[in-house]
Amino acid sequence: MMKSILYTALASTLLWSVASHAGELFQLQSPAFADNGLMDKKFAGNNSQNANCTGENVSPALVWSNLPAQTQSLALVVHDPEGAKGLGVTHLVAYNIAPSAAGFAENALRDGKGFTGGKNTPGTDRWYGPCPPPGSGAHHYTFTLIATDLPPSLPAGLTREQLFDKLKGHALAATGLIGRFGQ
Repeated sequence: MMKSILYTALASTLLWSVASHAGELFQLQSPAFADNGLMDKKFAGNNSQNANCTGENVSPALVWSNLPAQTQSLALVVHDPEGAKGLGVTHLVAYNIAPSAAGFAENALRDGKGFTGGKNTPGTDRWYGPCPPPGSGAHHYTFTLIATDLPPSLPAGLTREQLFDKLKGHALAATGLIGRFGQ
């Protein structure tokens, strides 16, 4: 009987510990779409030179929580692995994001607010919304938020690959969110 009570108390303590720490995961979310959910057409790119860019180029709001304790800056990359017929398209490279920030309001990424812009595949330093060709299915737009131990001092204009090179040995943790979009 005493062993049973001891095991029950131990199990309760472990369950409480797991439950209380479960909410402490580094997380990225959007009020605009669920993880792996469809994004509205307004988030798609808007470019008169590209017939596939028929949206409003609105950047979605994002929120994050539970940064690692040593975080000095954040980086955010949005990449479509199915884009360019499987070669991938990077829609956003943003970094030098202050750890005191809790997210981005709608259109902050489009308007260049709260980050240093890198160079995405279309050659801009801000949000460039999805422009998948009709009939290619719903592409997966992977939003990856990286906590780093670097002070916010990286130079503007880094490509995704250049940013990743700078973050080697300095990434503390990462979290992600997938939004799907197709025409």
